[in-house]
Amino acid sequence: MSGAVATRARTMRRLEPAAIKGVMSRELANFRTYWRGTTFSSVLEPIVYLLAFGLGLSATLVDEVDGIPYIEFVGTGMVATAVIFSSALPSMFGTFVKHRFQNTYDAILAAPVDVEELVSAEMLWIAIRSATYGCVPLLVTIGFGLDPAWGMLLVPIFCFFTALGFAGFGIAMAATVAKIDQFNYVTALFVTPLFLVAGTFFPIDGLPEGFQALAQLNPLHQLVELVRGGAFGYEAVDLARFAFLAGFALLMWRIAISRMQKRLID
Repeated sequence: MSGAVATRARTMRRLEPAAIKGVMSRELANFRTYWRGTTFSSVLEPIVYLLAFGLGLSATLVDEVDGIPYIEFVGTGMVATAVIFSSALPSMFGTFVKHRFQNTYDAILAAPVDVEELVSAEMLWIAIRSATYGCVPLLVTIGFGLDPAWGMLLVPIFCFFTALGFAGFGIAMAATVAKIDQFNYVTALFVTPLFLVAGTFFPIDGLPEGFQALAQLNPLHQLVELVRGGAFGYEAVDLARFAFLAGFALLMWRIAISRMQKRLID
C-alpha cells in the first residue's frame, strides 16, 4: 500500500525540483571545463558580423533601415542568431552524444530522475546559458553606438523563452534521427531558413507576401522584433509576440519529452 501511495504521489508531482537541480548541477560542472572557448566564440562572433555587415554594408550600400542605422539594425537582430546557434545546435548534438555514445542518460535515469525531469533540466540549462550569450550582441552593439534603453532589461527574458523552445526542438530532433550526420538535414531544412528569414539582416516586408506570412510563424522573427522593441520602443503587438514565444516553448517542451520518452523508455 505504501508503494502505491508513493507512486500516486510521484504521479501527482511529476517535476521534482531536487531531481532537476541535480541534472543541472551536473551540466554546470561539465560547463566549467569548456566555458572559456564557448564564451570567446560567443563574444567574437557578433563583433565579426557587425564589422562585416554593419560597418561594411553601412559604409557602402545601406545606411539606414526604417530609420535605424544599419549597424544597430543588424546588431539587435544578431541576438536571435546567437540564441538559435547556442540552443538548437548544442541541444541536438549534445543530447545525441550523451545518449548514444556516452550513455549518460541511462546513468541519470538509474537515479530517482524520470524522463520529464531530465528533459526539463536539460532545456532549462541550455535556455539559461543561451539567454546569457544572446545578450552579448546587444552589448556589443551598444559599444558600436546603440543607446541603452530600459526596455532592453526584458531582452534576457525574451531570449530565455526562445532558447527554451529551440532547446526542446533540438532534443526532439536528437531523439528522432538515427545517425548523427542526419543533423545536416535538420540544419539545412529548419535552422538555416529560420535564421535567414528572421529579419536580422533585412526587413521582412521586403519579401513576397507569402513569405511575410510564413515569417510571422518564425520564433526568431518574433524575438528580433521584441529585441528591437526593447531598443527603440515597444508596441502593443509585442505582447502577442511574447505569448507566441511562450507557447512555442511549451509546445517544444512537451514534444521533446514525448520523443525522449519513446527513445529512452518505450
